Amino acid sequence: MSDDTPPPNDPPNRRNQEPPFNWRGFLLFAMVGLLIVSALVLNPNSARSLEISYRDFIDIVTEDRIDKGKDLELVQQDTTTAEHIEGFYFKGTAASSESPGAGTPAQGGGSIRFKVPVSIQFQKEELKALMDEHGLVLIPRYRTNHWGAMLFSMLPIFFLLLLIYFLVRQQIKTAGRGALSFGKSRAKMLSQDRNKVTFKDVAGCDEAKEEVQELVEFLKDPKRFQKLGGKIPKGVLMVGPPGTGKTLLAKAIAGEADVPFFTISGSDFVEMFVGVGASRVRDMFEQGKKNAPCLIFIDEIDAVGRHRGHGLGGGHDEREQTLNALLVEMDGFDSQEGIIIIAATNRPDVLDPALLRPGRFDRQVTVGLPDVRGREEILTVHAKKVKLSEHADLSKVARGTPGFSGAELANVINEAALLAARKNLKAITTAELEEARDKVRWGRERRSLALSDKEKENTAYHEAGHAILIELLEHTDPLHKVTIIPRGPSLGSTMWLPEEDKHNNRKSELLDELVVAMGGRVAEEIQFGDVTNGASGDIRMASRIARSMVCAWGMSDSLGMVEYGESDSAVFLARDLGRTRNYSDAMAQKIDEEVKRLIDEAYAKARAILLQHKDKLDAIAAALLEYETLDGEHIKEIMQHGRMLNPPPPPTKAPTPPPLPKNTDSRPVSNDDAEEDGLPGGLAGVPA
Repeated sequence: MSDDTPPPNDPPNRRNQEPPFNWRGFLLFAMVGLLIVSALVLNPNSARSLEISYRDFIDIVTEDRIDKGKDLELVQQDTTTAEHIEGFYFKGTAASSESPGAGTPAQGGGSIRFKVPVSIQFQKEELKALMDEHGLVLIPRYRTNHWGAMLFSMLPIFFLLLLIYFLVRQQIKTAGRGALSFGKSRAKMLSQDRNKVTFKDVAGCDEAKEEVQELVEFLKDPKRFQKLGGKIPKGVLMVGPPGTGKTLLAKAIAGEADVPFFTISGSDFVEMFVGVGASRVRDMFEQGKKNAPCLIFIDEIDAVGRHRGHGLGGGHDEREQTLNALLVEMDGFDSQEGIIIIAATNRPDVLDPALLRPGRFDRQVTVGLPDVRGREEILTVHAKKVKLSEHADLSKVARGTPGFSGAELANVINEAALLAARKNLKAITTAELEEARDKVRWGRERRSLALSDKEKENTAYHEAGHAILIELLEHTDPLHKVTIIPRGPSLGSTMWLPEEDKHNNRKSELLDELVVAMGGRVAEEIQFGDVTNGASGDIRMASRIARSMVCAWGMSDSLGMVEYGESDSAVFLARDLGRTRNYSDAMAQKIDEEVKRLIDEAYAKARAILLQHKDKLDAIAAALLEYETLDGEHIKEIMQHGRMLNPPPPPTKAPTPPPLPKNTDSRPVSNDDAEEDGLPGGLAGVPA
């Protein structure tokens, strides 16, 4: 046996085989075409005639060579609008070689049948005079092609029967899958050689990687796990926020395992035809059985796995049928050995409980947001694809990106590469990485935004108020930088870097965070005696923190450690319609008073601190107006020495914005437009 011969046990790859030529269909269409041509061309009512020109016809009539013993007919065919004259004529004797049709065998007793096209509309008078002069009678005839007429009348019926034949034939070929192969599964087998992803390409989720790595080891060596009687989970559900690497982890499993890997999206089961989704589920498992052992990855399973019985309408819908078929196939009477289902979703709360019970999805793998070490590993993996400078500090970028997912970190590296290319640099430095981080989080710098000197001064004092409170308060994170350059929706930003990831926040830290949030509004009031709407984002954030402290975290001395549910939450499923507020109106009033008390105390504390350090407030605001951006070290120098010992380089000149057309309906940027992200000239720090 040669090396090219496939093993006898391997199933043939039907997808790569060319379909056989359909000889039956070809012969059928050939017969139909032949019938149509014969109906149009052949006329059973007409014999073979010699076609001559009208000039030759006049010559024959003038020479009295028309056979008067036979009819001279003016024929009109029903399948055409043209007319012609049919009759018989004798060959000439003296000039037979010059006569029309010389050498043609005679028909009808020595005469030759001829046909000459005429146009009665234009030649009527000439023909009448010619016929009267030579004593000929032209008999009109209307000839019908019965065969062609019958065929044309039967053609619609024939094509309808042909269409029904092909539909029935296709239905028989796809029996059990729905008409026109709508019920065929859309699962795609992932190629192992193209864009291969391994566990080395996955970082920031070590625990999840270890759990799914067991699947690969089981598929390679199942006896190792079966010695003690254990069974590998039939289904693995990967849960986590968007962009954390659930799909990447599934691709890594496909890259590590030497088994067929099918991938399909949950939305591929949903179709406009009833029963198609359930049929596709059955077909998917049939493909899995043919290629067992195998892995099947269903992305966004919440599209078909939603909670049953909580719809606002009827419960017998297409999605429920698809879910029922999936439940039966995963753990029904027909257990599928060797098929492992891997599903991913970022909404596990809407999944049906029957889908999550043991025997279906036995194991849930949480792929959460990476910590500071995981973020550094993810940045290192993506940095291998770009040219990074030796002095680039990825750990600093990892510290400054808490709450970032793997997809956002990959975007940071990509944006840094684009910024370096725009500056014609040979490698990516830390400055480009920080700029890319800020761009991903808050948007690109808008240096061309036209701000008046009054608005710049107001923004400078606003951000200076935040910066002073971050430096002076005990339970705050270290200040990173302050800027009055508009970025995204905000007119200025104050950013800090946490020393470590925080999973729990102390009450003292939350109270200091409320004080910092009030710093911008207090600084405006102290300096200008008036306030703006630029603190709307600060107020929104402070209100959310204070209400959570009172209602959810039990940090109120007067209300105690009691959870007070919210009544204004959005209706997610129909089951949420039955939710009611679990506290009285009197308690609601107490909650509002407690929230207001926390914010008022934070406002008073911020005002007292800023009034005590009014000179530092003026110095930081003046430095911001001059340099636009200050690092945390510059703020510390001002707080300790009253001035900067190592001032930053002067800012680059802002590009001149292009002139607007005269007919453009432009309007200035207001603070209302900058409130969509909650960062309008206020506290714009990274989430902790």
